[in-house]
Amino acid sequence: MMALILAGGKGTRLQPYSFSIPKPLMPIGERPILEIVIRQLREAGISRIVVALGHMSYFFEAFVEEWKRRGLEIGCVYEDEPLGTAGAIRLVPALEDPVLVMNGDLLTTLDYRALVGAHTAWGAWGTIAMSHREMRVDYGVVRMTDEGLLDRYDEKPVIQYDVSMGINVLTSRCVEFIPEGRGFDIPDLMLAMKAAGKPVYCYQTDCYWQDIGRVEDLQRASADFADDPGRFLSRSDQG
Repeated sequence: MMALILAGGKGTRLQPYSFSIPKPLMPIGERPILEIVIRQLREAGISRIVVALGHMSYFFEAFVEEWKRRGLEIGCVYEDEPLGTAGAIRLVPALEDPVLVMNGDLLTTLDYRALVGAHTAWGAWGTIAMSHREMRVDYGVVRMTDEGLLDRYDEKPVIQYDVSMGINVLTSRCVEFIPEGRGFDIPDLMLAMKAAGKPVYCYQTDCYWQDIGRVEDLQRASADFADDPGRFLSRSDQG
């Protein structure tokens, strides 16, 4: 089982921090985000990891070489121009089935074994890991009829929805739907497979998940990791 970690983005929402260091190498506690991800994947039985690089790729070279010295089968693919979150899949040599494709800038307690197991059991072409979210509206929301008449008031409603965690499982055959030479993202790929009648499933979970796209997200993830590292890493991986 293999994983493709997407680490080529510019991290513009995390500026000014991302001016000097790429987002996946930002520290959570004393470890880069990417190191926590790799340790979790290794613990979950992922035997081969490929890191897709683009922006500031030279920062990752020593990091990857260190993991090679530790005996991990890990390598890199390089995007000369942004190919999109799905486009990088075409660059991976000897793509294995299934392949876990995920962002390299998130903190989670997701059970990767259970996710891949569900994908396999479903016979899916694609499986999207989902996180539940709630958003409270601090106003009274006015509902009206099609004729413009008052229907009702919803006082400070809570909107519930599910979001993609940036973690997906794909069959290696997904490359049939990825065009060459232009930006093509995971949502584009999932919708293309769905349109072709291929089964794409949504995997719902209540695990901890924090995307690290903004400064406040990084601060929240750092605090959560420092509060209880054992939630995210086994005892042996904390050393």
